[in-house]
Order: sequence, then C-alpha cells, then structure tokens
Amino acid sequence: MKRLIIVVVALLVILLSSSLYTVNETQVAIKLRLGEIVSVENKPGLKFKTPFVNNVVSFDKRIQTLDSAAESFLTVEKKNVVVDSYVKWRIVDTEKFYISTGGAMASANLRLAQNNQDALRTEFSKRTIIEVVSDEREAIMATVKTKLKTIAEDEFGIEVIDVRIKRIELAQEVRNSVYSRMETERKSIANKFRSEGAEEAEKIQAFADKERTIILANAYRDSEKIRGEGDAISASNYAEAYSQDVDFYSFYRSLESYKKSFSDQGDILVLNPDSEFFRYFNPSK
Repeated sequence: MKRLIIVVVALLVILLSSSLYTVNETQVAIKLRLGEIVSVENKPGLKFKTPFVNNVVSFDKRIQTLDSAAESFLTVEKKNVVVDSYVKWRIVDTEKFYISTGGAMASANLRLAQNNQDALRTEFSKRTIIEVVSDEREAIMATVKTKLKTIAEDEFGIEVIDVRIKRIELAQEVRNSVYSRMETERKSIANKFRSEGAEEAEKIQAFADKERTIILANAYRDSEKIRGEGDAISASNYAEAYSQDVDFYSFYRSLESYKKSFSDQGDILVLNPDSEFFRYFNPSK
C-alpha cells in the first residue's frame, strides 16, 4: 500500500512539474500544441500547460546584437572597401518570428545579416570612396536602417533598433590612390589660396604705390610752391635792401661770391687784381 502511495505521489509530482513552466522578465514564450501555436506569453510569471500535449519555446526579448563579418563592397569607382558593421534588434512579433525563423536565433541573425549586406552593397555602389569615408557615412547608416527596419518587421517580426558602420578599410592600392587624390586636391586648394593671396597683395601694392606717388607729387608741388613763395619773399627783401643801401648790398653780394668761390681749400682762381671781382680789396676803387 505504501509503495502504491509513493508511486502515485511521484506520478503527481511529475505530472505537476510537467504542467508548470516559468517565463522570466527577459523572455517571451510560445505555447505549442502538436506544433501549432496556441498562445504567446509576454508577461513574466508561472504558467500552466497540458503535459505531453503542449510544449513551450522561449526567446530572449532583450536587444540583440548582430555583429556581421567584414564584407568587401565596390564603390561607384569600382574600388574595393572592406566594411565592418553591426545591427541592434529585438523581437516584437513573437508569432511571426517563430513562423519565419523556426524559432532559431541563428537563422534570424543569418537572414538579417544577408539583408544588411545587400543594403550596404547597394548604398556603397552609389558613392565614391571619399563620400563613404567622410561625407556620406551617416547617410548610409540611416538609409540601411530604414530599409532593414521595413524588411525585418514585415518578414521576421523583429524591430531594427540601430545600424552602425564600425570600420571602413581600404585596400592598399586603393588607399594609395585615395591619399594621392586627396593630396592633389589639397595642393590645388592651397595653390588657389596662394594665387588669390598674391593677387590681393599685388592690388594692395599697386594701391600703395599709387598713394605714394600721389603723396610725393602733392608734397613736391607744395614744396615748390613754398620755395617759390620763399624765393619771392627773398627777392623782395633783397630788392628792398638794395634800394635802401646799394653799396652795402653790392658788398654783401661780393662776400657771398668769395664764400662760394673759396669754399674748398684746393680752389685756385687766376684773375687780374684790378678785376671787378676784387673791387673791395683794391683801395683805389
């Protein structure tokens, strides 16, 4: 009798344990009956099922990361670039996800990776190397995310949170070509700036020369005017002095002539002592 009770209790325990399952906060579960979906359990807690009839498949509903392998893509210039990217995603329609992938996370990652690579390949084929490396990187990620989001929600029941390009690496020959092109462009820009600077410098120099010429001309004109006025005043003064004392004026003029004639110690004049030049040295005159 005791053995029977023990067996019954054991069977009840086994039956009860087979009838209970737990859904964690980070999980979502699907209850199946003979392979068909009966219900989707989104809320955490202790759940019940029919033993040997229902089985439960659980999935992680947290954000997943698909870290794609580096892939080589061609740009519009037919140059190879190696691109390393990743996708952040999570399950939003558990039933659709189970039907489309068979409940295999690996299958979901594989199909998502293929769509990601196709979208990247299309975007890279529209752009040059310079654009994908610098200018258009954010635009590529935004476009790929939009495409991938639509496909993933419609076909797999998952939401694409983000698409990021981690690394864009050029092949060695492409790298040399890009660097050479960038160097040429930078030299062209530098030469343009130098040319514009030289042109501006010439304009400034020409303007300065013009202003200098005008200033010198005005200064010369003013100086000549002042000199002329001074000469006029001087002549007037001389004339006035001459009219007041003719002999003194003649004597003064003779002194000026002596001063200019004998300004250098080596000056020699051969003149007749009775000449007009020595009139003030000749007492007889």
